[in-house]
Amino acid sequence: MYTIEIENLTKKYGNLKAVDGLTLNVEKGIVFGFLGPNGAGKTTTILSMLGLIIPDEGTIRILGHDVFREPIKVKERIGFLPENATIYEELTAWKNLEFFANFYNFSRQEKEKRIEELLKLVGLWDVKYRKVKTFSKGMKQRLLLAQALINDPEVLILDEPTSGLDPEGAFLVKSIVKEERKKGKTVFFSSHILSEVEELSDKVGIIVKGKLRAVGTLEEIKKQFMELEGYEITVETKQPLPEIDLPGIIRLEYVNNNKAIIFAREDIRGEISEYLSKKGITIVSLDIEEPSLEDVFLKTIYKR
Repeated sequence: MYTIEIENLTKKYGNLKAVDGLTLNVEKGIVFGFLGPNGAGKTTTILSMLGLIIPDEGTIRILGHDVFREPIKVKERIGFLPENATIYEELTAWKNLEFFANFYNFSRQEKEKRIEELLKLVGLWDVKYRKVKTFSKGMKQRLLLAQALINDPEVLILDEPTSGLDPEGAFLVKSIVKEERKKGKTVFFSSHILSEVEELSDKVGIIVKGKLRAVGTLEEIKKQFMELEGYEITVETKQPLPEIDLPGIIRLEYVNNNKAIIFAREDIRGEISEYLSKKGITIVSLDIEEPSLEDVFLKTIYKR
């Protein structure tokens, strides 16, 4: 069973399809990075997962429960950090967490222990009795993350979790995400910071104009990209390079007499090595250039 199951999710606003037939499954215990440009449908998808938007078509199940038919069962077991969350600024950090802890079935002792754990986790223990209105934006964001974790959720949904954080705060949030994964939790997060997605994600989904354009591990997505866009192979030799004539080559660019970049439909490094060896050419290096997530992301966005 998948932790998150989205099938044929469709949401229209007038003539605009914010989400268009989205089907996506997320396994238990992984960090799933959800990528897309502004207006791609990320927020609509996330709010639908929370039952805050009712789609025109489709179903969503989290931990085996239908989000729209069993909303309480779902909300008891998930945590959510919105991109532009609000917080009670006239209350202290402690009182904010206490307020949200009261929605769950904690004893007084359990509640106080959990609040203490979380304030220490996000680095706010020393300011627990300060009013939140005196906090920096980064401190507020860390408190909101603690709020999302108050019920020790099995699924954590984060929308731009490091938004507005300084490097130290961003490092703390990423450390918490990694720790939650170690505990077997499932983390679903959207982010515009591609290096962050590469660092944290076990799997990635790219949504463009409401449609899921790519999904899989980073290695799988990069391989799909190379199969569509071509493989970039760099060869450098001791002797001057001869003309290389092999099936599958799209084009060849000579950097100098001893170095060339070959664009091919597949990984033909073995064929290149054999071809040059037969001609008595010594290969110094033969490397394939893997695309970055940024390459894949930008090409996916601007394709068609």
